[in-house]
Amino acid sequence: MSTLTRLSLTKETIVDFIADIFRRRGAESYLGEQVSMSEHMLQAAAAAAAEDAGDVLIAATLLHDIGHYTGEFPEVALARGQNNFHETAGAAVLAPFFPPAVTEPIRLHVAAKRYLCASDPAYLARLSPASVHTLNLQGGSMSEAEAAAFRQTPYVDEAVRVRQWDDAGKVAGLGVPPFEHYLPLLRRIVERQEF
Repeated sequence: MSTLTRLSLTKETIVDFIADIFRRRGAESYLGEQVSMSEHMLQAAAAAAAEDAGDVLIAATLLHDIGHYTGEFPEVALARGQNNFHETAGAAVLAPFFPPAVTEPIRLHVAAKRYLCASDPAYLARLSPASVHTLNLQGGSMSEAEAAAFRQTPYVDEAVRVRQWDDAGKVAGLGVPPFEHYLPLLRRIVERQEF
């Protein structure tokens, strides 16, 4: 995304901007997964909704990978073995319009994967090959000291939940509500934000 486009985003245009990303870019492949990027994010959001996670966590889960489209790294960075830091890119674009309860779990969802790999030996075995590949690019499992520090981070529990729903969103052919289903939810959250 160009700096000019980012600078032109407003409270009134951010949800349409996100919808446009889903419409234009969502059908792109998801690093070897059996689902497209939009299918993945929609499946993860549906998993959060099925657990009555609440508006902010459903929004965080829906938007957790939006940074793949908003960062400065090339789209093929992950495939080429380069971390694209999509978690920080996505959180940064959304932060002026969404509360920290949405953006912080997004920013922390990669760290949550690293944390879960360190704290739950069975978790790593459940990751898809693509998630294992990106885990290695993102720093691998956390050390004991990193995991202890992460546990003290605000929104850690929410980030772990987003990460778990993220992992659930990789089922080929799973029927879930379309992006338009979430438009009222996203607009409610943005409208409640104080600027």
